[in-house]
Amino acid sequence: MSYHAIGSSHDMQCEPGKAIDCLSGTRLARTLAKLPRARAGANARPAAAKAGFGNVRSGPDLITGKLAALHYYQLAIPAPVAPEGSFDSAAAARGQALFNNQAKCASCHVPPLFTEPGWNMHTPEEIGIDDFQSGRSPDNRYRTAPLKGLFTHTKGGFYHDGRFATLGEVVEHYNSFFKSGLTGQEKNDLVEYLKSL
Repeated sequence: MSYHAIGSSHDMQCEPGKAIDCLSGTRLARTLAKLPRARAGANARPAAAKAGFGNVRSGPDLITGKLAALHYYQLAIPAPVAPEGSFDSAAAARGQALFNNQAKCASCHVPPLFTEPGWNMHTPEEIGIDDFQSGRSPDNRYRTAPLKGLFTHTKGGFYHDGRFATLGEVVEHYNSFFKSGLTGQEKNDLVEYLKSL
């Protein structure tokens, strides 16, 4: 049995257990992303288990020692700044107060990174949505997405899977789920603050 390298620029077949050797970085990532993801054990992901993707190790380990420096570098990259005139400054200032207090957004999207420090994973029940995306992850959880530079992601929908067409829909979801009691004007102010990040 062989596995097709999905997303490659040409047809390529990989023998089970040999896929790591015959695929390069980007193609390997695309191939692995297309394989069924398991919730627990080989029974949930038989193709990945047969291919030996369950516990891939290589020696010598050339990666682990570099991860701390890479993480530091990633956190040091400044987020893009929202263009002047792309949001209402007065409404954004009011929205910031709501973000940090009544709406309780800052309890997960903690400034200045606007994500959760440490363990930033949540169950679908904690954020009031289904497990459509989280069910594909190894721990069945959603990551608290960083909000800095959010204005750069205005196409294709918002949220983990693009289910909300606008920031207003995201705000409405959380307002309803967490029973924040925001008025229409307050929701608009919160959206303007999100656009300013």
